[in-house]
Order: sequence, then structure tokens, then C-alpha cells
Amino acid sequence: MIRVMIADDQGMVRTGFTVFLGAQSDIEVVGEAADGAQAVERAAELRPDVILMDVRMPVMDGLEATRIIAQREDISARILILTTFDLDDYVYEALRSGASGFLLKDASAVQLAEAVRVVAGGDALLAPAVTRRLIREFARLGGPRAPSTRRLGQLTERETEVLVLVSRGLSNQEVAGKLVVSEQTVKTHVGRVLTKLGLRDRAQAIVYAYETGLVRPGD
Repeated sequence: MIRVMIADDQGMVRTGFTVFLGAQSDIEVVGEAADGAQAVERAAELRPDVILMDVRMPVMDGLEATRIIAQREDISARILILTTFDLDDYVYEALRSGASGFLLKDASAVQLAEAVRVVAGGDALLAPAVTRRLIREFARLGGPRAPSTRRLGQLTERETEVLVLVSRGLSNQEVAGKLVVSEQTVKTHVGRVLTKLGLRDRAQAIVYAYETGLVRPGD
């Protein structure tokens, strides 16, 4: 069972998502939170696999809560940002804070359940449009931000190649076609990249690749 916690200041949203997800045989909603501070507290208490996190909440917003949870060694939950707003203002900050993807609040029940499964499985939920916005943000910031590229030296040539393609927004299937390998081989390479770089998921890998300058907007 995938254990899910819902953090949103609107009770009707929490109830709706609970009903949707509760109908799935492989998903269990284990708790709710009405603000970011409560989300941090309940995440430590409930140890969910996935947290659906609203951005705009009282007491502490979802981005700060995401940042705190991602830094906690006693919490391993993956975070899916919920939004009804345009993402340009915070897509970069959310991913850099440790979010694994984005989901619109008006998503269908099927889309919601699939998003939870994708994130729980260790993949990032990054639509091409979100990746493009992320790249634009890096272009605006003007280049690498990380102080060291030392960890990149641990990657093999093929692993580096896979990281570059993933960071340009290609899916595993597209990477496999470009490198003429199986999709499972690509998944294996991505897994090794995450392990060697100490990253949680694909979203963090993309941020890391741009921040170190391995990939640059416009390449």
C-alpha cells in the first residue's frame, strides 16, 4: 500500500482527494494537515510515502514545509506539489526545495492516483511544460550555482550522458531511443546516477545538472 498524507488548508480539497484516493486498492490516506507546520509535524508522526502539498497555506507555506521535510533524515516521503496557480513563480524553488513534481488541483481521479504511484515509485512528475519553465528560470538566473562538480566525477560516461538527456526533458523512452538501448537500461542508469549523486529523484537530478553547469539553457 502507498501511504499518502494530504496537506491543504481547504477542508473540501482534503476531503475530495481522500475520497478519490481511498477508492484505490493500492493507496491509503493516512492523515491530513491544514498548514505547513502541521504538515511537517504529521509527516514525522505518520511516515507517509507521498505527501500532496499545497503551496499557499497559513502558518507555514508549502515550499518551506517541503524544504524542511526534504532535509529531515527521519522522513522519507516524496512530495507532490498541488497547485491551481501558474507555476512560473515557484517551479524552480519548489524543485530545489525537494519536491518530486506538480499536480493541478483539478486533476481527475485517475490522474491523481497515477501521480501518486509515479512519485511513490521514485520518478518525478515533470511535464514537458514544467521542464521548459525550469530551464527558462535557469537561463534567467544566469548559469551554474553549485560550488562544486566533484560528485559528477563518480559517474560513468554513459551515466553522464543519460543525466544530460534527462535534464533536457527527455522521458526514459526518448532517452532509450536516442541511445539505442532498452527503457529498462535507462531506468537502471538513472537509478545509479541518483545513488552516486545522493539525490532523491529525477527532479533533483535535473536541478543538480543545471546548477553544476553540466547542462546549460540553450545547449
